Order: sequence, then C-alpha cells, then structure tokens
Amino acid sequence: MGYNYNDDMKKRLRRIEGQVRGVLRLMDEEKPCKEVVAQLSAVRNAADKAIAQIVAENLRQCLLEEQALGRETGKIVQEAVELLVKSR
Repeated sequence: MGYNYNDDMKKRLRRIEGQVRGVLRLMDEEKPCKEVVAQLSAVRNAADKAIAQIVAENLRQCLLEEQALGRETGKIVQEAVELLVKSR
C-alpha cells in the first residue's frame, strides 16, 4: 500500500524546515539562549502537529481500505495510537 502525502503535509514540513534554518541563523548571530530555545520549541510543536496529521490521514486511509474489505479495524487504530505515543 502506498501512502499519500498531500501538499498540505509537505507545506507544513517546508515551514518547519524554514523554522530550523531560522534557529541556525539565531545561533550564528549569537542570540540569547532564551530566543533559540523558544524557536526550537516552536519547531517541536510544529513537528508534533505534522506527525499527528500524517498519522490521522494514514489511519483514515487504512480504515477505509480495511472496511471496504470487511476486515476488523481495531488493530490499525491501536497501531496509530502507538505511533503517536512513540513520537512523544
């Protein structure tokens, strides 16, 4: 089964990429630790949201496929929950 990473997901990651470049720029400019940590925290929050979006979309796709085949979906939901827990 292939995974569909839509343009919104990719746009989120490009935004995160830009935030990481911004953190590096702050470091190069020798900005205070507080500013660097604040920006890294924003990166972490954005990454958490991206993970949740990707897992949720994948879960939706898998559930639809399994339901179409008349299969039980409990295991898929459990795997999605485990993925989210692992990512923290």
